[in-house]
Amino acid sequence: MNDIICPKCKQAFKIDQAGFAEILKQVRDQQFDDELKNRLQIAENEKQNAVKLAEANLRNALLQDIATKDQEIAAMKAKSEKELSDKLSQKELEIVEMRSKIQNAEVEKQLVLSEATKQLEKERDQLTNKVATIELEKQNLEGALRQQFTTELQSRDAIIKYKDDEIARVKDMKAKLSTKMVGESLEQHCEIEFNKLRATAFPNAYFEKDNNIDAGSKGDFIFRENDAAGNEIISIMFEMKNESDTTATKKKNEDFFKELDKDRNEKKCEYAILVTLLDADNELYNQGIVDVSYKFPKMYVVRPQFFIAIITLLRNAALSSLKYKAELALVRSQNIDITNFEDKINKFKDGFARNYDIASRKFKDAIDGIDKTIKELQKTKDALLSSENNLRLANEKTEDLTIKKLTHGNPTMKAKFDDLKD
Repeated sequence: MNDIICPKCKQAFKIDQAGFAEILKQVRDQQFDDELKNRLQIAENEKQNAVKLAEANLRNALLQDIATKDQEIAAMKAKSEKELSDKLSQKELEIVEMRSKIQNAEVEKQLVLSEATKQLEKERDQLTNKVATIELEKQNLEGALRQQFTTELQSRDAIIKYKDDEIARVKDMKAKLSTKMVGESLEQHCEIEFNKLRATAFPNAYFEKDNNIDAGSKGDFIFRENDAAGNEIISIMFEMKNESDTTATKKKNEDFFKELDKDRNEKKCEYAILVTLLDADNELYNQGIVDVSYKFPKMYVVRPQFFIAIITLLRNAALSSLKYKAELALVRSQNIDITNFEDKINKFKDGFARNYDIASRKFKDAIDGIDKTIKELQKTKDALLSSENNLRLANEKTEDLTIKKLTHGNPTMKAKFDDLKD
């Protein structure tokens, strides 16, 4: 037996070994229960503090990340808008400058065309005056010829006798010649007449037989003349036609127009002239130079006595219009230059429109990328919010944790806690 003093009432009482053990057990169980409750309270406090700290850290990091992204997006938008605005302003200035140049070029073009038109009209008037002079000379020549013919009529008997003798001689000669020889006699006559004046009137002219049959046909003679610079002044395709009086089938001049025009085009000649003795009784061809361009362009029919006259007439007209052709070529070249300038302007506009379209698409792609980044950040935010929700659920589960649930299915621990309660 031992004496035990109560700490409250200070009374002494005796207690045996078994009673002391029981008291000691109660004291120890009470200390264990207090210690367990204390530890659970500390764990609970630490858990709540950790959850709050994690929530605060996540919230701060998320807000800082979103603020940083917002600043980057705003900076990118401002930079892109400024660059695009600067480029558009520069291109607008260039377009205004180009339009000004185009207007100036158009004014210069109108001035050049006006001057060229005045010069051409002046030369046209000069050519008209020359044609009138030539017509007057022609009328004077016809008057002189009529006077001469009137004089010759006074001695018609002698002339008729001479012509009859000449006709008889020619008929006799033609009777002895083949059809080919008759045609060649006219060609030789024209060639001789031309060669008489070649050295004095046509020193730079080419007049030779057409021997090129690559195209399947050929004319009789080709006349070409160039200036000192090598530019062609005029080119003529000649066809000479004659026939014997005894030929059974009589040909007409019109039968040869189509073939002559074909030869002119194939040999790239400007004019076509038929020197003919056919249709001897046709007054149309007997009056002089006949223009048949109403059937085929730039085609004339003449008798042999007008062979040199038609060459001279066409050549002089070509020489008069040579300066006009040169100025017309100059105006055309200037028009081509202006057209090329306009093409360059249009090309620049197309290129600028294409580059602007590409820049617009790039800007849109950048905006789409920013939108995608915002969506990714939104996903991150949703994930963090989902993590916060899971932490909340974990906290609720911790709060829902009780001694009863812990000891469920564990009789040993249940008995221990029952003993503590008792």
